[in-house]
This record gives sequence, C-alpha cells and structure tokens, in this order.
Amino acid sequence: MSITLDQLTKRYQGVPVVNDVSLEIGDGEFFVLLGPSGSGKSTLLRAIAGLSGLDHGRIALHGRDVTHVSARRRGVGLVFQNYALFRHMTVGENIEFALRVRRVRAAQRRRRRQELLRLVALEGMDERLPAQLSGGQQQRVAVARALAHEPQVLLLDEPFGALDAKIREGLRRTIREVQRELGITTILVTHDQEEAFAMGDRIGVMNCGRLLESGTPQDLYTRPTTRFVATFLGAANLILARQGSDGPRWGARPAVHGPGACGAREREVVAVVRPEEIEIARSSETLACSNFLGRGVVEEVLFTGALERARIRLDEQPDAPILAHANGDGAVLIETTRPQFEQRAFAISRGQSVTIGVRRAHVLPTPLSSFTICAPNSSAAERLAGNSLLLDLSSRMKTRIRKHLEPMLGASTPSRDSTAALPGTAVIGARAGVASDAKWLLEHGVEEILILPEHAPAPQRVLIHWTDESARSATLAASASVLRHLAAEAIYIDVLPEQTSTAERSFGIRALLDARSEARAAHGLEIRTELRFGVAAQALEQRLSESPGHMLIVGVASTSQLTSELAALLAMARWPVLLVHRERGAPAHSRSAA
Repeated sequence: MSITLDQLTKRYQGVPVVNDVSLEIGDGEFFVLLGPSGSGKSTLLRAIAGLSGLDHGRIALHGRDVTHVSARRRGVGLVFQNYALFRHMTVGENIEFALRVRRVRAAQRRRRRQELLRLVALEGMDERLPAQLSGGQQQRVAVARALAHEPQVLLLDEPFGALDAKIREGLRRTIREVQRELGITTILVTHDQEEAFAMGDRIGVMNCGRLLESGTPQDLYTRPTTRFVATFLGAANLILARQGSDGPRWGARPAVHGPGACGAREREVVAVVRPEEIEIARSSETLACSNFLGRGVVEEVLFTGALERARIRLDEQPDAPILAHANGDGAVLIETTRPQFEQRAFAISRGQSVTIGVRRAHVLPTPLSSFTICAPNSSAAERLAGNSLLLDLSSRMKTRIRKHLEPMLGASTPSRDSTAALPGTAVIGARAGVASDAKWLLEHGVEEILILPEHAPAPQRVLIHWTDESARSATLAASASVLRHLAAEAIYIDVLPEQTSTAERSFGIRALLDARSEARAAHGLEIRTELRFGVAAQALEQRLSESPGHMLIVGVASTSQLTSELAALLAMARWPVLLVHRERGAPAHSRSAA
C-alpha cells in the first residue's frame, strides 16, 4: 500500500478532532476524503503531510514509517485551497522552488519545469507573475510546484473551493489526467459530493473526526451502511420500517425485501429510498413498480433542467409510513426526482393528489433505529425529552424521539404484563432502582436501553464491555452506531479475575485483539483496548471515576445480571449507560452500525 494510517488521533483541548482513523490507500489510487466542515479531514491531511503532530497513531508511506519524519523528508506534495504561491516570483520560479531548495542543477530544473508546464497546460507562461494569471491558472501552477520534486504522494486540500463552476470542472479534469499519467497516489480533501464522485477511485466519508465509511462512489451511494453517509452523498428519504420473516415493510403493507429478512423476529429498521427510486402515478393500478408506499399531495414542484424535483406530503393514515426524522411540523414529506420522459408521461402540479411507489429501498444495518422515551408520567417524559445528550444524538442520527407512558415503570417491582415490544431504543431516566426498570423492559422485548442522568455532559470517552461473549457482536454494533455521532474516543475494557494464571492472561489479551479486529472488520469501528483485573462492575466503576466525561456501553446475555452484578453500577447515575441485551443462543441480527 502507498499510504497506511493506523489509529491516527489528534486532539485540541482534549477533544479528538481526528479520532482513531485507520486507512489503507493503494499505489496510484485517487482517494477522496469527503465530509462537512469541521469533520477533521484537513487536519488528517496535514498530519499525513507532516505539518501537524499526532497524539496517537502511525503513518507509513510506501512501507516507510514517517510518523516522526519531518515534512520535507516525507516525499509529499501538498496543494492548498488558497494557492500559496510566492507573489514576487514568476511562474517558472514558483515551480522550480522545491528543486532549488534541494540544490538541483539549473539545467535539470528547467527541464522539469517545462515538463510540468506541459502537463498542466501552461506552456509559454514561465515569466508571468501570479497576479497576471486567472484563479484556475494559479491553481495549476500550485499543482505543478507540488509535483516538481516528484513526490510519492500528492495531497490536495480543497484546491477548487475558490474557483467558479466552469474553471473548477476543467481543472478537475486536468488534475485527474495528470494523476493518471504520473501514476501518483493522491488524496483529495473536499466537502463537495459531485467533486468526490467525479474524481475518486474510492471515497472516504468523515464526520466528528471519524472515518465512517470508505468504498467506491457507486457502493457508497447505492449501499451505504450509515445514515450520515446515506444523506450526505445526495438526497435520501429515511423511512422507519418493520423487518421480520416477510422482509421489511412500512405501515401494514409488505415492502421491499432486503438482507437479513429470513428467520429474524420483527424489529424496526431504517430504509433508505433515493428520490430517483420514487415513482409517482395517478393511482395504485397505474404504478409500474409493485411496492406501494402510500398516497399524498404534491406540495412543491421545481424544474431544474434535466430533472424535476418534487416534495409530496403523505396522507395521514394509521398505517402510513413514518420518516426516520420528523419535519418541523411532523409531516411526512417525500422527496422525489423525475427525468423528462416521466414528466411527459405524467405531469404533476402543486396541490395534486398522487400515488407513490418505491422501485428500490436499501435497509441500513443499524441496531439503533429510533428512540422511545419510557417514563411513568408526562412530566418525567418531558424532562427526558429535553435531555441534551438525547437531543444531540437524535439530531445527528437523523432519527425520531417518541414518548411512551408506562405507569408501572419506576415502581419498586414493575409487574404489569405486556406483549407489545416498544420500537427502537428505549430511553429511561437514571434513578436508584433503574436496574429493575431496565430488567423489566428487556423482559418485554426491548433490546437496547439508554439510561440518562438528568445532567450529563457530552461524553469524551465511551467505555465498552460485555459480560458474555454471546453479546459481543451486538454490543460492538450498538457502540459503533453511537460513536458515529459523538466526538468521543472508544475504549473496550475486558476484566479478568484477580487470581488469573499466565495462560489465562494470554487468552485475555487475545480476546482484546479479537474484539478490536471484529470492531474494525464488521462495524468499521476503531477502538482502543484495556485489560483490567478484579470484579467487572467494580473495575468499570473505578475506570469511569478516573476522569469526567464518560459514557458506558454494556452488553448482557442475562437480565438477572442487571439486578445482581450491575445494580450498584447502574444506580450511580453519574454517566449515561447504553444496555445491549442478547440472549445466549439467540440468532444474531444481520446488522452493523449506522
């Protein structure tokens, strides 16, 4: 591999802006780092270039560890967004600068300069000053200067941001042609999705300092595994569905069949429907696709040239689909795009009633689909609904918060029988008897419970532990789903008894490595690992108490552990806790983190 990054971490004021990023980029590959402002992509690029130090991790370029090597000796070319040309030097002098610093002979410098001017289509402009060039021409000079000393790696930090659309398109094409001709490994940082699709062999999407997903543009667009990637790489309708043995469905109707449909008990899932996969017709009889979504009224129609964009408000029926995240007024608004041939076949206008179908849906493999507040009364539910961590998580995860009043919850022995499982992740308030509340919910079909103290800061570290190996995969999946949306470090803690033999300690270390490997391979989550000794609950309490800003995620296989081994730990109410329950021998859901 040309570039290998291993758990790169960079903190500012204790907060990780690059958070355990691991990545491998092949020889000659054009890799695009995509993400919103503040996601950590430029900081990561500067770390690779050697312009920014690291708090943790390792960088290797072409098999050479350069973590502690100076920027000048890394063999990297860097192009900034603002050109960074020397204004008092001519184009030729700017291009030759890196060669002059390295004391390359004049004849060789001139020969290299002419090669590069030809590559970037600026022949004959050697003697011009940067002020005499257009923005696109200046950026080409910056690219030529970065390539002058024949770097092994080319890094581009949003080089097209200050250019207009026409110049940007031409320069993108030029850089891609130069990169292919030279076969140089290249990383481009951008927040422009169209730019990423046009240039990247592969794309890596970052958010909150983490690398969420990487893959080909086609794979990330059609089969994303996280909600953020699904919505960041173009418009997407996120719909809550129920998935069971008959496949996913919305409302009371069968819907599109997807992975993991066979053999699993019914549960709530998040389905991604791209606007171009929505079909609009006069009636259900005239739908070409077989998946009926519902009926609605056209609220907005926009002509954008080749495509028509429309927003449709679904009729409010008891079995109507539910968006994963509510609009401002709680309405279910579906986004759709139609090519011209569909517009000619069936013209629509604002206020018109239409039938909606789905050609294709993709089910996200997320264990946390939505949140359901469980409280004994309305005032307690309102307090939980205003919890800052819950609001932050639901906003970043683009998911709903429901409320469910359960009068017996909070009683000393909640015993009311119930057969209806609550949708999504249950949210309950922390209190002295919270272990009994959690046990009761788990015994009534809930699989994940978020326990929230009234005042808890945003966590800086998330500690992960499971009491039984049967809960490992589910706990890692839930952990990844949470950590995708928090600027927090992930630490898996295994606890062995004090009297543990050397052989058993070796087994414990192998278990740590297995957990880290599974987190990375199955869920795309990078974690640190720690091995401690003693009673699990006491060891976790000690680790949580070492510094503020913790969250705890615990996987359990038996509900009885909550009121025995973990009762005192859960009753402390100083940090948020996510409980993940999987019974021994229960079939694992086919889902990862989103």
